[in-house]
Amino acid sequence: MTRLPAGPLRGAVLFVLIVVNTLAHGLPLLALALVKLALPLPGWRRGLSRALTWLAESWIAANTALLRGLDRIEWRVTGLEGLDRGGWYLVVANHRSWVDILALQAVLNRRVPFLKFFIKRQLRWVPLLGLAWWALDMPFMQRYSREELERRPELRGVDLETTRRACERFRQQPTSVINFVEGTRFSEDKRRRGGSPYAHLLSPRAGGIAFVLGAMGPILHELLDVTVAYPAGGGGFWDLCCGRIRTIVVDVRRRPLEAWLSAGDYAADEAFRRRFQAWLAAIWAEKDARLAAILQAP
Repeated sequence: MTRLPAGPLRGAVLFVLIVVNTLAHGLPLLALALVKLALPLPGWRRGLSRALTWLAESWIAANTALLRGLDRIEWRVTGLEGLDRGGWYLVVANHRSWVDILALQAVLNRRVPFLKFFIKRQLRWVPLLGLAWWALDMPFMQRYSREELERRPELRGVDLETTRRACERFRQQPTSVINFVEGTRFSEDKRRRGGSPYAHLLSPRAGGIAFVLGAMGPILHELLDVTVAYPAGGGGFWDLCCGRIRTIVVDVRRRPLEAWLSAGDYAADEAFRRRFQAWLAAIWAEKDARLAAILQAP
């Protein structure tokens, strides 16, 4: 594929092609989602789920082909050996740019099960997107705020149990769940204001990942610790389309998910909470050192 010079022209061409690709895959996906909604038969729904996942993975593959064809990006990817599309993974990554999810999709697509996000239960009613998320078997979570739990202590633990029951179907269906535990994109200003002890990362938010493991811990078998970096400079989606992002580094490390991680009560058990936070902090310290080596390399 002919590569256009970096700049707004390339950005416009690539953006239009991605929009066309999204419509070409999104319209059939929504049509199949309506069929799945209308046919509450388990066998039919399983078959439709496979077709919907194929469409989503095909959309990602086409986007990746466009990026690789039109952009002169140097991809440095390590750690993909031994990954299994039939596995059950929790994917944890740092968050440096809006491009992160595209990079992760490009690298992990069809190497692990289709990446799923935990989505707040209320968002299932968002027009079109809510239907698409439901049809792609995104796990919806029920969370009560701290204020609600203080007013109604009898609700404590109900949100986790509701989410756990909703995730039971993943026992028979290979699954990858992704979580950006920093909660927001990295910036030096956010790092300073948040008092992060890391040079290249924000402090991880352990509560969200503890909730995921509490709901799905016995189902998920392995942690994929992913580090994403842009040594030659990052940017947003438009910068990617315009060819201003020159290098993308994705490093994948596999870690076991020990049974204790899903056996405690993060909200109520202070000793468990400290142990969980220390476990995540150790992973984050290693990731910070890895990022320092990547970003300082020639």
